[in-house]
Amino acid sequence: MRFFFVFIFITALSCKDKTTHVNSDILQSMNSNQYITVLGIAQDAGYPQINCDKSCCEAFYNANEDKKWVSCLGLVDLDNKKKYVFDATPDFTEQSQFLKTKHLDNGNIVDGVFLTHAHIGHYTGLMYLGLEAMGANRVPIYAMPKMKRYLETNGPWSQLVEKDNIDLKPLKHDSIISLSDNLKVTPFLVPHRDEYSETVGYKIEGKKKTAIFIPDINKWHVWDRNIIEEVKRVDYAFLDASFFRDGELERDMSKIPHPFTSETTTLFENEDLKTKNKIYFIHFNHTNPTILDTHPLKDSIQNLGFNFAKQGQVFRLD
Repeated sequence: MRFFFVFIFITALSCKDKTTHVNSDILQSMNSNQYITVLGIAQDAGYPQINCDKSCCEAFYNANEDKKWVSCLGLVDLDNKKKYVFDATPDFTEQSQFLKTKHLDNGNIVDGVFLTHAHIGHYTGLMYLGLEAMGANRVPIYAMPKMKRYLETNGPWSQLVEKDNIDLKPLKHDSIISLSDNLKVTPFLVPHRDEYSETVGYKIEGKKKTAIFIPDINKWHVWDRNIIEEVKRVDYAFLDASFFRDGELERDMSKIPHPFTSETTTLFENEDLKTKNKIYFIHFNHTNPTILDTHPLKDSIQNLGFNFAKQGQVFRLD
């Protein structure tokens, strides 16, 4: 009986809230207290993709390629011991654990989720906050009006609201959210297939550096802003690269418009190297050859000065 009570006591201690833990390797290698980290690079359905027998996914099953998590950015503020993610993807379990163990363990799964829109790769990870999973307590979820209403009025997402698993925080187009004195996030509307919600990109402003994140958008020319000028205003630009070129899919790609990687590089071909270097392509469909770790097309684009986001990459904001 004495052993039983000792076991219970030890177990209870082990389940207490942990103190904040910062990964010292990250600090030493970066010497930065405020940064963005890439938590995923794949399009909504991930890599490998379901029912794919093509060579792109065979590379994974033949152990030549690693799994690629769905497109997501982490935002870490060590000064204030806070961490945020941009989109709750189907890989939220692994991504939040990576953020915890490799960057910051402050006792919270995250301190906020900024949603871009209601397509499966960008919000369905919220399911892991619910009753059937961790049963979270009021995790802040930042959402635009239509996105917020969609979560409030459609199950199973509405149950997250009813049971206080999530705390919906309203966003407005071009309205700044101040996370701290020197860390700000601003959503901005972009054209996309808005079946259930509007779609936004995000501007992230740190102490010294700024980034934009646009994982999903229709063609650049249908946006009311000039993407070249937007890139020039920031230090990092994480841009939609769902498809490399037309004809990549065996269906009408005009019905799923995205800026092809080839279109974006052509658009920026006359810009200086400094501007090109700011671009980090992200949100790759499994058919996009540049999702692979190495590929001749990827090399040719990088030789022009453009970059490809990689899981685990870190970009300092201070």
